[in-house]
Amino acid sequence: MSWTSGALDGDWLIKAIITVNLIFFAISLVLNSRGAGSGGFLSPGQGSLLLLGATGTYPIDYFGRYWTLVSANYLHGGILHIIFNLMALHQLAPKVIGEYGSSRMFSIYTIGGVIGYVVSYMAGVPFTIGASAAVCSLIGALLYYGKSRGGAYGGALYREVSGWVVSLFIFGLIFPGINNWGHGGGILGGVIVGALIGYKERRRENNFDHALAMMCGLVTISILGWAVISAYIYS
Repeated sequence: MSWTSGALDGDWLIKAIITVNLIFFAISLVLNSRGAGSGGFLSPGQGSLLLLGATGTYPIDYFGRYWTLVSANYLHGGILHIIFNLMALHQLAPKVIGEYGSSRMFSIYTIGGVIGYVVSYMAGVPFTIGASAAVCSLIGALLYYGKSRGGAYGGALYREVSGWVVSLFIFGLIFPGINNWGHGGGILGGVIVGALIGYKERRRENNFDHALAMMCGLVTISILGWAVISAYIYS
């Protein structure tokens, strides 16, 4: 029986992603309190975030930490940062699961998030974190689905998700420190991965989809596990 074969598994997957984000936020605060960072109340400093796997040109070029392209998707710089990202995840993930399935949603989330941070790195962003690149990949996948499917439903979904893109763009212009390259790269990643793996109305999820999601899960768990171990070694 597939580990992502039913709706309950989809609910479990969303809760698991949210839980891991919350756990890593808590760990970053603990490291901060131990002197690994200099952030304020409920805001881990760059030191603790660097130890746990923040990405960008600084961690990658100076320390060769390419694995941070995955781990950065589970780190946040403050309580509002994590709340906004997890609220968006909670709203968007069920829509992607509904059209693509649980396994394909997780693959889009993981690979699209990595693509988002690759684009951010290529743009020269020195230090960055947050689930927003992965969350934006869900937006990209829904944009592709709505445009590809067409019709009344596809068009309505495309217009709805386009509103998210406009809001992100305005948000990025107004507030400093927003990684617009990561957002744009995540959307692009979601479009690419969504187009490559297809959605339910074109084909059902199969063993390849489940295997890809399992591989994404194993890679993510391995990298996050290493992030925690190395953070406590060097803190």
